[in-house]
Amino acid sequence: MMGRRTTTLLVVAAVGIVGIVRCAAPPDAPSADSDLRTDLRVMSFNIRYGTADDGGNRWDLRRDLVVETIRRFGPDLLGTQECLDFQGEFLREHLPDHEFIGVGRDDGELAGEMCAVFFRRDRFERIDSGTFWLSETPDSPGSRGWDAALPRIATWVRLRDRHIDADIVFINTHFDHRGEAARLESARMLGRRAVEIADGAPIVITGDFNAPAVMGAAEPYQALLREPGADTLRFLDTYRAIYPQPAAHEGTFGDFTGASDGSRIDWILISRDLRTVAAAIDRHRRDGKWPSDHFPVTATIRRIGAN
Repeated sequence: MMGRRTTTLLVVAAVGIVGIVRCAAPPDAPSADSDLRTDLRVMSFNIRYGTADDGGNRWDLRRDLVVETIRRFGPDLLGTQECLDFQGEFLREHLPDHEFIGVGRDDGELAGEMCAVFFRRDRFERIDSGTFWLSETPDSPGSRGWDAALPRIATWVRLRDRHIDADIVFINTHFDHRGEAARLESARMLGRRAVEIADGAPIVITGDFNAPAVMGAAEPYQALLREPGADTLRFLDTYRAIYPQPAAHEGTFGDFTGASDGSRIDWILISRDLRTVAAAIDRHRRDGKWPSDHFPVTATIRRIGAN
């Protein structure tokens, strides 16, 4: 999300939150129903632009806390939003067990936000990867779609999971913060492209979608989750799989205050051949400081049929 949120997002309730947050498992510990060999630990984290004028929350004062937060969870797959080139360099240096893929949205190289993906080197082999623009010309670097205020992208990677000798596709994105039409059309495009890229392989999608996770009320969410013209779900919301009933305080944009009364706009989605073992909104802080203006979201997932 760029700057401070100025648009009104539908306030939705959280699932299973008591006090600050109630998680399926602590974000730094496996679930009791966890298989460390076959399960995948996934994190989506909007790390906030490193050039933003955030005073006491500026990047150089919180970058170590960002790394600490990531390491506490220990993701196999990590999708970051608002990652600029120098932030990506810092994360690469401090997450040496992870490989990095990312390009800038402005030119397809280093300029502008990256929707960077990280994956564990010891577990995965990269088969293919790419980036497309959320616009009418998805292969044109820097292109801006529909009523979007800014160029928006999705970066993906096809990985071979060495633990089970099978492929998985991981996609990370950030929808526009202003354009309503852009968010809806981006969701439609992302759903189509994900299925095409995967070609039958399981899919994991992370992102800051700048839209609430409410079926029937938020068009981007519904457009991604439901098959076009069908009642069946195409993708599953990992958080809702663990907490099916909405409750208060599931907001993921805290604005460096710890506030949780907004919308859950950061999601981890999976294809139907995967299932969720655990999910959480990570509200970790240190010395009264938060690592970003967004709370990272996490999930532990498993292939259907895996022991």
